[in-house]
Amino acid sequence: MIHNGTNALVSPQLLEKSYQPDRPFIFALGTVTRKKNFHALLPLLSKKADMELLIAGRLDDMDYANDIVAMAQKMGLADRVHLVGRITESEKAWYFEHCNAFAFPSISEGFGLPVTEAMSLGKPLFLSAQTALPEIGGQAAFYFKDFSASLMLETFEVGMAQYHRFNMKGDIIKRGQQFCWNKAAAQYWEIYRSLY
Repeated sequence: MIHNGTNALVSPQLLEKSYQPDRPFIFALGTVTRKKNFHALLPLLSKKADMELLIAGRLDDMDYANDIVAMAQKMGLADRVHLVGRITESEKAWYFEHCNAFAFPSISEGFGLPVTEAMSLGKPLFLSAQTALPEIGGQAAFYFKDFSASLMLETFEVGMAQYHRFNMKGDIIKRGQQFCWNKAAAQYWEIYRSLY
């Protein structure tokens, strides 16, 4: 198995039009479609009145985006759930740098590039236990074994406490360094050479 590399984050900077959270926030990134399962994150805010959820990415499924907004309103979270749409590389870097945690509950994923980007800064990672994500996150991430509100909230609270208690930032960065385009290229080169 040859893993993808990861992207280097550019200089973090918000634009004049950028949304800037005014509370601690959970960051989620990806094309907004049902398979990304972003709506499952809303219950994480139910007992965290001081936190908000920021979801960035191309709005490919407006019905789903509207469902997330409606669910947030129904749960009394409308002022703390923000779908910001497409963002620039510098905005992405800023959100990664300033978030309290990165969450990626996707139920259909081949690699998970945003996960390795979050790893590069040592952020706490909360991932779906499905698809390729456990292979990428390894022991450096916390996993939602299902998407019930109570289990997700417990996973988040226990994970954040463990992250701080064991100072996991360095281990997460080290794990992320395994996903390098130069390393991937060298592995592919070895395969090509073996064919001659």
